[in-house]
Amino acid sequence: MTSGTKGGYLWIWDSTSIQEQLGGGPDAEPLGCLDNKTAGPCNLLDVFPQTLTDSVSGVVLGDLEGFGRLHGVIKDPQNKYVNANFFAPGGGFVGIIDTDTKEAVALFRVTSFEYEYSSTKKVNRSVHMSFWTADGLGIIISNLHGKAIERIDIARDSNGKITGAVFNKSASVGLGSNMSVEAEASYFEGNNAFGRSLLGGTKGDYEDADLGDLTPNGLCKENDCSASPTLISQAGGRSNNVPICPIPTKNDNIYVTLGGGGLLVLDSSSAPMKIVGEYGKNVVYGAGCGGVEVVGNQVFLNGGVSASGAGATQSTFAVLSFDDTKYNRDGVNPENHPMPERIYQDKTNTRTIGNTEGGSETNESGQIPGTTTRRDSHGMDVTIDGKYLHVVDRIQNIIETFDTKTFERDTYDLVSKDGKGGREAPAGPCFAKSVLDSDGLTLNDPTPDLMEVTPDGKHIMVAFRGPAPISVAHAGQGSCPGVGIVEITEGGKSGKLVAVLRTTNRLDVSVINTIVGGHDYDGVERSDVHGVIVIPKH
Repeated sequence: MTSGTKGGYLWIWDSTSIQEQLGGGPDAEPLGCLDNKTAGPCNLLDVFPQTLTDSVSGVVLGDLEGFGRLHGVIKDPQNKYVNANFFAPGGGFVGIIDTDTKEAVALFRVTSFEYEYSSTKKVNRSVHMSFWTADGLGIIISNLHGKAIERIDIARDSNGKITGAVFNKSASVGLGSNMSVEAEASYFEGNNAFGRSLLGGTKGDYEDADLGDLTPNGLCKENDCSASPTLISQAGGRSNNVPICPIPTKNDNIYVTLGGGGLLVLDSSSAPMKIVGEYGKNVVYGAGCGGVEVVGNQVFLNGGVSASGAGATQSTFAVLSFDDTKYNRDGVNPENHPMPERIYQDKTNTRTIGNTEGGSETNESGQIPGTTTRRDSHGMDVTIDGKYLHVVDRIQNIIETFDTKTFERDTYDLVSKDGKGGREAPAGPCFAKSVLDSDGLTLNDPTPDLMEVTPDGKHIMVAFRGPAPISVAHAGQGSCPGVGIVEITEGGKSGKLVAVLRTTNRLDVSVINTIVGGHDYDGVERSDVHGVIVIPKH
């Protein structure tokens, strides 16, 4: 298979070369993964050798379908490892990589579940994203197509080195209806590219997992569940429980955002992980992926545009604040409690994925900059001092900021040089880095996704999508794929795009589907960056 169509690329830059680019020097060059001589980017097919063997099936990795594109990596609290999330229906792979040596440490495949949805039996699994627990002793996995949250238990020595990684089958929580296990989770055996053995293992029993239909309140986890279709939440219930992002907190809570709307809060420290909070879709809108915890046990989450085809005419930008201390571990917490505070909602939102206060049911304006009126709240992070929350609008190419105490809102854009002038002002650096091989592609279209503030608090690194988006194509088409560097200004209240670390992938020859609401790209660029993290040097 052509390089780039399976596995994906990991782009790594050193801060020294980034500073040179910011100072007017040459573009920063990516680092290699296997030695100090090989240029980047890193091909994940090299990092995870295709000769690794599945512990359950005995099949080598290279012969398995669904070892799909890299969807993003998330760093552990010790900055020593990242998880690697490979997102493809039927795939379900999640790995661990050492940040110093760039070598594979472990590779797992999540459980394949069977469940009922819309009167149809479905069998599937996939990893959307996974996140480390606050202590770094667990990886919480969003098994999106399996409709489950699962966990890998991590053991470390006194220096933080991972000495064990075991998939805990007892910890799993099913989110769908009439769920059962179709294929058990597995780990991969063999040597990494450095000749060292991968860690791995499984423990526990699915008999101890929470695969039932009901929450502790006796309500359907997902509407129309097999146990009793009438037992739905007072706030609209949860219509499609594909888990998007499981956001962890220092109190061992996991906020599980759901594609169809609603929210489940889990205690990540138990096995199975216990539901300690539940919300209907009229309280927490669907498809949120941004989530961050700030000082004072305050958790921010957002609502965005659905990844399904229905998202092509949705418009959603909402931000909520939760008190993370209000979940009782010893009893049953009432549904929709504690009630979150809605710190912002764009009233032009469509009435979709739980929102009952928006305008029309649909928005047909597409996603082309300058003509679209759609909105899509997605990635977010908070300034180092915790004073300002920054939230991207993936369609409008802006970042909304909020004072975390007063919720006062400000806005800056990613298309103008100063961050305030919009598309009519002198263009920012995305324009010069735009793809030029397809007539009609809108230039200077960053399409920001997930992001992270740098350790010195001076910049935000933002993932920019590409002209041939692999996921959420109706909202994710951009023109300058790579990583945008935003300079934080006004004490954290605002910012401006000052550089783009451009990525490219012209080896991928995959067929491009129609780009709904955008430009049917006919060029050769396939790079499509979804997430970005910053690892402090140590």
